[in-house]
Amino acid sequence: MAAVGTLEDEARKRKDRLRALNRKSRTENKGEITEEKKDPEPTEVGKLPRPVFRSYRPQDKELQESTLPRIKPGDAAEEVKVQLEAGKSEHIVNEVDLTTLAPRKPDWDLKRDVAKNIEKLERRTQKAIAELIRERLKENQSDLATAVNASEAIARVQVQDDDD
Repeated sequence: MAAVGTLEDEARKRKDRLRALNRKSRTENKGEITEEKKDPEPTEVGKLPRPVFRSYRPQDKELQESTLPRIKPGDAAEEVKVQLEAGKSEHIVNEVDLTTLAPRKPDWDLKRDVAKNIEKLERRTQKAIAELIRERLKENQSDLATAVNASEAIARVQVQDDDD
């Protein structure tokens, strides 16, 4: 930490610099004022400045000389047409991918994370179905065609359940 004495010295130096800058600016301002007084404008003493009329039309003919000419507004129709044509860009619409703009379902990340586990369970389910069919065949000794049809029906029901 800096000593208190050095901080006071720096503060004094800053104050001295500010005083010098003030003196310098005062002398420059006085010089400008004296120059203006030396070269007065060639105007008559006692004559008032003339008003400039922008939005008012005076009725006195002498004052009408000091009115500013009427300004005509620019033609904005051309500029508006150019801006409208620039805004009609079709290539931007074609470049946008609608899948990135469409909102996702709230559980899309859960489905992605669980997909591997579902595949494993699907294989196990198919094996269990096959074992059940074999057991029924052994028990009932029914024909093979009815068993295959039953397995297809079970598979369809599971696919429908997975879709829901």
